Amino acid sequence: MANTQAYNGFSQYSGNGSAPTYEQVVATIQSTNTTAIFYGDPVEPNAAGYIIQGTGSASIAGIFVGCKYLSVSQKRTVWSNYWPGSDNNGNVEAYVVNDPNAIWTVSGDSSTSLWVQAAINANCGYAIGTGNTATGVSGAYLDSTTINTTSTLPFRVLGYVIDPPGANGTETGAYRKIIVAFNSVSTKTLVGI
Repeated sequence: MANTQAYNGFSQYSGNGSAPTYEQVVATIQSTNTTAIFYGDPVEPNAAGYIIQGTGSASIAGIFVGCKYLSVSQKRTVWSNYWPGSDNNGNVEAYVVNDPNAIWTVSGDSSTSLWVQAAINANCGYAIGTGNTATGVSGAYLDSTTINTTSTLPFRVLGYVIDPPGANGTETGAYRKIIVAFNSVSTKTLVGI
């Protein structure tokens, strides 16, 4: 059975913390940031010290896991698993996992020839994809064209999910689930509100 194209960002596989917060820390989304950030999106610091949705061109600040903000339309504090990019009064309190020991699962792209055993221990970049506004879940995935030994790439491939077989767990092929760790993460760049 072939893997299904089901991009859903980075899901925590293991880490040093415990449920429900794991290793999340507080960061800030600038009040004028209108770009949506979805649950499971990599985020990166901008020059002003805020976080933005990752672009793949800079060191990441971690993985976005939710936020809270004062909603203008609802006239109350809203807790959300994604930042919709509007409806806020002031800066947004964001929650990010940036523990350098955190391990993640994420879908690979459509490559059938590059997600192989030889990619384990290589470094890799990502594509942000299209998040789902109904669920708030990320559409990020690993970009096989970036597999390399380059030390500045944000993730390191540790292995593949192969259980259960058939449900994005086949040993080869496109869209397979990949186990990754941070290769470069800025754990000291986040600022609170």
